[in-house]
Amino acid sequence: MKIVAIIQARMGSTRLPGKVLMDLGGETVLARVIARLRRAIMIDEIVVATTDSAADDAIIRECQRLEVSCFRGSEDDLLDRYYQAARMFAAEVVVRVTSDCPVVDPDLVNETIRAFQLQCGDYCSNSFPRTYPRGLDTEVFTMNALEQAWRDAYEPYEREHVTPYLYEHPELFRLVSHQGQTDYSEYRWTLDTKEDRELLREIYARFGHKDDFGWREVIQLMEREPELVELNSHVIQKTLHGA
Repeated sequence: MKIVAIIQARMGSTRLPGKVLMDLGGETVLARVIARLRRAIMIDEIVVATTDSAADDAIIRECQRLEVSCFRGSEDDLLDRYYQAARMFAAEVVVRVTSDCPVVDPDLVNETIRAFQLQCGDYCSNSFPRTYPRGLDTEVFTMNALEQAWRDAYEPYEREHVTPYLYEHPELFRLVSHQGQTDYSEYRWTLDTKEDRELLREIYARFGHKDDFGWREVIQLMEREPELVELNSHVIQKTLHGA
């Protein structure tokens, strides 16, 4: 069964335009995400799914530099972009990761895929309910489930956010949740604001600008230096149906 990780990436961002190609310890944010996912042994192929917009030519050039597969599709209909990318690369299982999560953890990605497989799920997430820090989010779903969502979802937010049709219809899909034993959901390690960028740069600096650290090591760092948490603790996460 071919497992394809699809990373959504575009230069447009309402809060922090161009964030995925910003520097993070000598590499772009997107490069960090890809490098970390490449260590997830359960993944067979990685694809960056960007848009047809000319602004995203820069992402294509970065993919070429990083020697990673890429796909261009709809800017607004992200569900269609995922579906078409998954079809092109013959995915049987899709792992969804966003390009603004440069602390995504390969071991946790593997765990989420295994939970999906062991419980024979149609859809699995490690963020419903959330116990892991924001920025480690991983979703896993079958190609059949993705195709059904692509065919039947019609609400704008369902098209824009890819997976709501799956987790909002438990009567149609077998849903699996992968949760941690301890609730660390108060931590925010995703990139959406300048404050987030400051924290992520501090995290990478603490680990010598390498990207082979694990999420538990970052927890230990936060506990040793609680002032780091304050850098972006006030940032309000955008809601699913919001801007």
